Amino acid sequence: MSNSVNISVETTCENQIREIGYDGTELYQPPPTLSESLAKCAARIDFSKTSLDDLKKEEKSAAAAADEDKDATQFQESLWPWDAVRNKLKDALTEICVLSDVISIAKDKRYLVLDPLLEEADDTKPIVQVYSRKKAISQAAQVLLSGAERLRNAHSEQRNRNVSDFHIELLRLRQNWRLKKVSNAIIGDLSYRTAGSKFGMSGTFEVTKAEETGDEDTASSSNSSSSASGNNGMQLKASSALRVIVPAELQGVAYIKVITQKDQEDLCTAQLNLMGHGPNITAQVGVWQKTLEFAQNVLFCKELFAQLAREAIQLQAPIPHVVIGNQIRATLLPNIQLIISLCHSTTFDSSQPAPINDHDHVLEHSLHQLLREVHYKNSHHPFPHPASAPLGPTKKRMLAGPMAADRETLLDMTKSQTILEQIIAQAQHIFMRKRTQYVLDTLARDVKDPQIVSHWNAMNSPTMSCVKINIVTHGYDAIGRTSLVIHVKERSLKCICRDGRVMRLSYEPQELRDLILCQINSHQISCLISLARCMSWTVLSNSNHLGVGKVEPLGNASSCLLASPNSDRMIAVQIRCDPQIDVKVYIARSPRQDFFPSPLVPEKLWENLGGTFKEVRFDKIEGKSFLNKMEFLMASLTSNTA
Repeated sequence: MSNSVNISVETTCENQIREIGYDGTELYQPPPTLSESLAKCAARIDFSKTSLDDLKKEEKSAAAAADEDKDATQFQESLWPWDAVRNKLKDALTEICVLSDVISIAKDKRYLVLDPLLEEADDTKPIVQVYSRKKAISQAAQVLLSGAERLRNAHSEQRNRNVSDFHIELLRLRQNWRLKKVSNAIIGDLSYRTAGSKFGMSGTFEVTKAEETGDEDTASSSNSSSSASGNNGMQLKASSALRVIVPAELQGVAYIKVITQKDQEDLCTAQLNLMGHGPNITAQVGVWQKTLEFAQNVLFCKELFAQLAREAIQLQAPIPHVVIGNQIRATLLPNIQLIISLCHSTTFDSSQPAPINDHDHVLEHSLHQLLREVHYKNSHHPFPHPASAPLGPTKKRMLAGPMAADRETLLDMTKSQTILEQIIAQAQHIFMRKRTQYVLDTLARDVKDPQIVSHWNAMNSPTMSCVKINIVTHGYDAIGRTSLVIHVKERSLKCICRDGRVMRLSYEPQELRDLILCQINSHQISCLISLARCMSWTVLSNSNHLGVGKVEPLGNASSCLLASPNSDRMIAVQIRCDPQIDVKVYIARSPRQDFFPSPLVPEKLWENLGGTFKEVRFDKIEGKSFLNKMEFLMASLTSNTA
């Protein structure tokens, strides 16, 4: 029959007799379960022989048998054209059904349980197991004893040598520095990337446990170096349980040196420092905290100098900046230069003389502040308004659209000064302030009458200072004083006089000196007029710009004409703005002693006209100041007429 299905039939076998009693009773062995039967059948399969060659042989034999069957059934015709397709689909359905049954049986575990094959247990002697266990226990005990011995030695060394524990030191190090474990090493980071730095130089360091022999060698070498150098204060002890290894380019001590000086001939010289030569100065510090601080300071100084050098090359200055080696030269004012140097030392030699202390610490601190401000701006962006706005533009730029800002305002928003431009502006202001102080101090020292008092404002900006100048005469400050306010900027001075006039001066100190001398001249005249009015004298005329006499090298001469209460005496005062404030006083009397009536002038009343002016030896008059002498002179002339 063509639709036959092969069915496997297993004959029932009798159960094996397990025991026969004395009475002839047979005790049969219970039949195996399904799992035991499956395990028994699987144990009969030799999986080592099911190779690819065996499978090929089976396929060839199956193909030969199929050919024989085909030859036997060649004479039979197919009953239906799609008979072969049906048979294939039927076989596929059967296989799928079997696969589904196997999956359901293996998944549910209700019909079939898969047990491992039972292997015959090897006969082991108990004495062998006893010996193996004894050996394993002895090895574990040896490990525990060695660990206890190491702990005992560590505690004894800690009590004797006062050495800190490695893990405690590591915890203390982690509180101040960023650490991470890479494989079996502990790596730290010294850079300022988390603070907003974009410097590409690596700042990694390695932390290892200090060995005892290494500590002793370090201590002996440090003691020998300190004794050789003669420095009694540097006696180091190997008291740290960990050792910090920093890169060679970050070892030593570094700082930024800022100098303001006049032009010299050696404009193209620079002090070059070769890194990595000479003994390491960090080994003389002895403490990992100071070692890391020095290394981080070196990294910060290198980043600052690299930023300044890049800006010096990019800026288009009227006088180009010069960058040579580890020096940057910039022109502040004519014949005045700003020199910024990177000083990095990896050697320590106390026999070398100390450098001249011409370093400007204020500008160095300003450089550090400016770089930290750049770091802050890189990591702190203004919050957008509204919240859906893009991140980055400032609030002022966001309001430019609603406020209808013009193109010039928008361009002003985009302008910003670099670190080098800001430090140059601060250096120029410092130099201008020192020049102004020098001019005021020299004038206050040279000019005794009147007194020049300067009041500097304590609240100043890095690029502008304010000083108020009061010109007073001792003992006559209630009569009048002359005030002058000077705003010291970067390259200019803004002077605001008492009468509201505003004058802008350049960086030349002579212009400020001339202005102060002119103010002294006008102060003397104004105070003399106030004094004359207090003494009932009449001011006939006064002028701050006298156009008679020789040409003044500085400013103009001032004059004042006074008349006594009875109008019989007149005093003419002339003050010139010479370097020593030249003062000349003239006196005229009336009635004239040399008047005689004549046919042309017969009336005697013409004798009341003032006579010729005679110069007074003003330096012989008693008095400490100009106003004091003039007061004595007017008092004497008034008393003579009474």
